[in-house]
Amino acid sequence: TTVQAEGPPIHPETAPSWMIVQWTYPERGEKPPVKLTWYDGGKRPDLPDAHRKGWGDAVLFVGEKGNLLSDYSRHQLLPEDTFKDFEPPPKSIPSSIGHHQEWLQACRTGGPTTCNFDYSGALSEAVLLGNVAYRTGKPLTWDAENLKAVGCPEADEYIHREYRKGWSLV
Repeated sequence: TTVQAEGPPIHPETAPSWMIVQWTYPERGEKPPVKLTWYDGGKRPDLPDAHRKGWGDAVLFVGEKGNLLSDYSRHQLLPEDTFKDFEPPPKSIPSSIGHHQEWLQACRTGGPTTCNFDYSGALSEAVLLGNVAYRTGKPLTWDAENLKAVGCPEADEYIHREYRKGWSLV
């Protein structure tokens, strides 16, 4: 529903050296709204010193009763002493054979990939909206159905392209 971003001064031709983007997603049925913050480049959230070492790129999920620090192969509940007796649920999602191999297998068999277009399209839209919010310097209210930043006409140049005469996207 909303997205806002901050970073260093905008350069017209390059990506920023760091950016922090915050999205708000609406409630879904019984599930409450979700706030998501992404740190990119040189800015990172503060982690307790005991957990900073040994983690490169990772995701920190912040919950009401604790946190989950995770990368592609490790998952750690924090604070550790609170969750020392926690038994994780059985694994239910098969490991990926890798993006390229999944794509080749899908081409050969017609089967799905883990990151199919239903998933990756929505993810790409969200990530790119972070860039739009950064470039406009304004928080955006997003109308997903109409692909429009509500009340922010300056966002249009980043969302829709004006095609040269004789060319159109149908």
